[in-house]
Amino acid sequence: MKRRDFIKNASLTGVGLTVGGSILNCAENLSEKTKNETTMALNKNKTPIAICTWGFVAANAKAGEQLFKGSKALDSAIAGVAIEEENIKNTTVGKGGAPDREGNVTLDACVMDSNGDCGSVLCVENITNVAELAKRVMTETPHVILAGLGAEEFAYRQGFEKDNLLTEDSKKAWEDWLKSPEYKPLINIENHDTIGMLCLDKDGDIAGACTTSGLSYKMKGRVGDSPIIGSGLFIDNEIGGAVATGMGEEVLKTVGSFLIVELMRNGMSPQGACEEAVRRITSKNDRYKDFQIAYIAINKSGEVGSYCIHKGFTYMKYQNGENNNIHSDYFDKA
Repeated sequence: MKRRDFIKNASLTGVGLTVGGSILNCAENLSEKTKNETTMALNKNKTPIAICTWGFVAANAKAGEQLFKGSKALDSAIAGVAIEEENIKNTTVGKGGAPDREGNVTLDACVMDSNGDCGSVLCVENITNVAELAKRVMTETPHVILAGLGAEEFAYRQGFEKDNLLTEDSKKAWEDWLKSPEYKPLINIENHDTIGMLCLDKDGDIAGACTTSGLSYKMKGRVGDSPIIGSGLFIDNEIGGAVATGMGEEVLKTVGSFLIVELMRNGMSPQGACEEAVRRITSKNDRYKDFQIAYIAINKSGEVGSYCIHKGFTYMKYQNGENNNIHSDYFDKA
């Protein structure tokens, strides 16, 4: 090849590489520019899903129906758990919940939305719908947590009505317990406790709520995992969400709901993440045979998982107009 032909061909190749590189760079920039829009488009119009701990059929149906009508995830979750907060036959949530050792019913709750905002209330007396109150803490104050009398006074300023949470049935059960008081946690199977709920709405956003009256006949001032963000409930809208139920002290030690979301962030399915979170507890505490812990989780794709220590835990799942009670797999098969 003549020298001038070589130089000519080399120049043309260089132009080609330059143009090609420019096209590739434009494609990369275009991809980056539209990444968020594409993600949003994929998340739009997802089939709404509501899941909650235990067999709270009416509560989960309420949330599912709200989602189907187009309500946002957090509003749907709060509407769902309110069914049990107002159910005086439920002795572990809201009005009618079991009191502490002194005979006072105190409630705990937290909420977390798809933006990562959250609110929580602890040791609240005389207010039934504490999940809604937790949301007001999130939206109407600069704080995340309000406790005790301060939370109650805030509720009245927000228009909540004062209510006697100790029903005659709960009072009688407490008086019977006083005859031979024993401070021992129960492995809840039929005796349900905390209701934790996760919702995925039509926009693909995830939010949740967790509400409870806590451990029956607890020490005054005791707080478990339910109102603690990261333990009883955690949401990351890019990844998914998780909630816990059972012996709160043990969930707190491993920050269980946050752990599950982080495991999902690292590639685990909701099912695998729930199983690993339970293993973290059972591997560190050989007393696990004496208490129950269960988790449920959902990821951004709408996949759901659950796992518990002992047989007996079930959860609800509402999707496509069907509200099913599902038995969870469990760790202790001895």
